[in-house]
Amino acid sequence: MTPVAPDGVPPSATVSILTFNGEAYLERIITALEGQDYAGSTEILVVDSGSTDGTLGILARHPQVRVHSIPNSEFGHGRTRNLVAQLATGELVAYLTHDAVPVGSGWLSALLAPMIDDERIAAVVGRQIARPGALPMQKYDIARTFASLGPEFGITVTYDHGQLTTANALATAGFYSDVNSAARRSVLTGPVPYREVSYAEDQLFGRDVIRAGLRKAYAPQALVEHSNDLTVRELGARIQEETRGLRNIGTAIPPMSRGRMVKQIVRGWIVDTVAITADHELGTGARFRALVINPVVHVVKWSNYRTATLHPAPAQDTNPS
Repeated sequence: MTPVAPDGVPPSATVSILTFNGEAYLERIITALEGQDYAGSTEILVVDSGSTDGTLGILARHPQVRVHSIPNSEFGHGRTRNLVAQLATGELVAYLTHDAVPVGSGWLSALLAPMIDDERIAAVVGRQIARPGALPMQKYDIARTFASLGPEFGITVTYDHGQLTTANALATAGFYSDVNSAARRSVLTGPVPYREVSYAEDQLFGRDVIRAGLRKAYAPQALVEHSNDLTVRELGARIQEETRGLRNIGTAIPPMSRGRMVKQIVRGWIVDTVAITADHELGTGARFRALVINPVVHVVKWSNYRTATLHPAPAQDTNPS
């Protein structure tokens, strides 16, 4: 059910999807968006950055979708999201990546509800669950990440009440993922635009919202199905990219010793072995495969994390766009 604004009229909303060769999940995403129960005025806006697969053909089958195309060379994680805010007609702007599929008809209402209920809330992040077929270890990682943001009922609101006195406290409080998120257009085009950084633009945006004296919320009922379709080898490269990206925006990540790496591998292996054994969604064959690959995943994960931490700390990549 759409929450009621103070004047009784739900604010208008723009739901944006950033696409580049996103044919794998795009039809499901648009179909899910067409079935939302949000009572306010909505538009679906796609910004495509030079897709060469079937993305544009899928979009052509949905003439109500507004498409804006840019050259691939002009894409930037922060820059393109700022472009969305400039193009949007809605007062509230929701962001989806081209591989995040909304779950249920109430996704948009749940995502926007915190901002409708409380004008002090500038941005909202929704919950993610892994796709069927994702590595069980990936599924557990995603579940743990979002469980740390708050319970699956109600809304968790975060702001600086004078306790965020260290950079790491701000980084923790400012956790944000724009895989599934929304923000006020007036904030995005005004005091807190996305910054143009090479990676982790969403984490930096979450921190900037808090720094600006605004509030962000976690809406667990705004659920999407999303997990990166990675092989174990690709997982290692992704871990390095993520770790370096976080260091680029000023997250304090100290060098990891070999001994600590080994401890993390063993700990992760044990924790996920217990989780795999207790996972009733896994059949016998899938459970056996997961138990076999589990230690390999943790070796790849933590060895690549350690490699990323041993590089000299980069200059902070936090210039405004």
